[in-house]
Amino acid sequence: MDAVEAGAFDDVIVGGGTAGCVLAERLSASGTRRVLLLEAGGRARSPWVAVPAGFSRLLQHPAYNWRFRTEPEEATGGRVISVPRGKGLGGSTLINGMIYVRGQPQDYDAWAQAGCRGWGFSDVLPYFRRLEDYDGPPDPLRARGGPLPLTEVAERPVLAEAFIAAAQAAGHPRNPDYNAATQDGFGYYQVNQRGGRRVSAADAYLRPALRRPNLAVVTDAHVLRLAFAGARATGVVARVGGRERLFRARGAVILAAGAAQTPQILELSGIGDPAILARLGVPVRRESPGVGANYMDHYCTRMNWRVRRPVTLNEQTRGFRLGLAAARYLATRRGILTLGTGLAHGFVRTRPGLDGPDVQYFFMHASYANAAERKLDRLPGMTIGVTQLRPESRGTIHAVSPDPFQPPAIRPNFLATEADRRAMVEGMKIARTIVEAAPMDPYRGAELNPGPECRTDADWLDFARRDGQTIYHICGTCRMGGDPGAVTDPELRVRGVDGLRVADASVMPSIVSGNTQAAVFMIAEKASDLIRAAA
Repeated sequence: MDAVEAGAFDDVIVGGGTAGCVLAERLSASGTRRVLLLEAGGRARSPWVAVPAGFSRLLQHPAYNWRFRTEPEEATGGRVISVPRGKGLGGSTLINGMIYVRGQPQDYDAWAQAGCRGWGFSDVLPYFRRLEDYDGPPDPLRARGGPLPLTEVAERPVLAEAFIAAAQAAGHPRNPDYNAATQDGFGYYQVNQRGGRRVSAADAYLRPALRRPNLAVVTDAHVLRLAFAGARATGVVARVGGRERLFRARGAVILAAGAAQTPQILELSGIGDPAILARLGVPVRRESPGVGANYMDHYCTRMNWRVRRPVTLNEQTRGFRLGLAAARYLATRRGILTLGTGLAHGFVRTRPGLDGPDVQYFFMHASYANAAERKLDRLPGMTIGVTQLRPESRGTIHAVSPDPFQPPAIRPNFLATEADRRAMVEGMKIARTIVEAAPMDPYRGAELNPGPECRTDADWLDFARRDGQTIYHICGTCRMGGDPGAVTDPELRVRGVDGLRVADASVMPSIVSGNTQAAVFMIAEKASDLIRAAA
């Protein structure tokens, strides 16, 4: 530690999650640039991290999850909703469902049209291709040889095949690669795995770089605030081993702490909305009202049915069957322990005239007694998660105390617009239509949630308000843009503060159409080029 503190680094990266691991590897690759990575959590030591199905063991574990929660809001029944955020080297890639979705080209073209020059799909496609090692059929939009292995879910349970066939019977195409030319359709999810094992950002990027003498990694380092010399960020102050330590940066301080904690660090450092800072008792260093605003997430309902045959995870993960599954996994790295949160996918358009899908489905041959904690029912069941891809609703994430160990207040403002409510309702109706198609007849039992009594739009909306959860895609709280109201510019520099950048999900001006981890990998890859070019 003394050697780490003795001199300044070229780059100090705050946060060892997805983006931080990418940045640490790419920025240290020259062998000459001195890079420091600070992570508030520790190193991933649980054997369950590498087992894809092990996420259910870690999802509420305080060593791997910050366990944030929303503030209760009337629109979602006054409930407190869990917002898991990964903790430790690898961040959320230690505990997420490993689902890899780039989104639609229009997502990124919209960023460019909103003033983020250099972020259109043609601009970011090379970064997606640079990071991918996809083992599917060759395609000019995909790539092999990158650090992140990607593969299609290997398991093909009969219930998933029936679901995909039912979607086709209902008029939807089968799509073998939703990350290629079109997103529309149904098939199996792509995941970041190799040989039946989870591959986290730490596995793919950080671990190969740890042998470099110009890269230092400090864990259990909770950043308290930024350090400044005038209008320039010169380092960070962190709590390590019970005392405050200053880590200095000659070049850039890069915030990659995620969409919940990056705005909190900015606010506790005096960068934010003056009214928020006044309530915290923090002097204003740089007025930036957008910090903590523009919060976006994917809200998801979970429809489930009883299944008439014992072909689901509910019974396959109990008693001797679970023992057999564990033995099979240990011997072959195959079987149900290779599954994460999504098995079969669906991307649909809920109405004519849309330029792409606006609803995403997550099908699992399982049903949950407690969806937030992934506790399975005892009787056979199946679930379709339904989420709107491009929500218009915007919430906030703000610090509530000058104490950096106090979690921020998360106010999602879900279902705030008529467009959001309509898309969710229509998406659930389509899901029911698919399950009622003939290929599901041998398996479909009673609809448990929302249940057959749910018929009117008001019924569907009431179910969405009572049942929905976040699916942990929080982003947008340090929006980039070409306008003065943006927190960061298209070079990811914090406006009005020299030497400070943000490179994580918080910079997204609008949410992408699907799981956000792929976009975060891409943002960090592009950020590394921007930072190197400015040196």
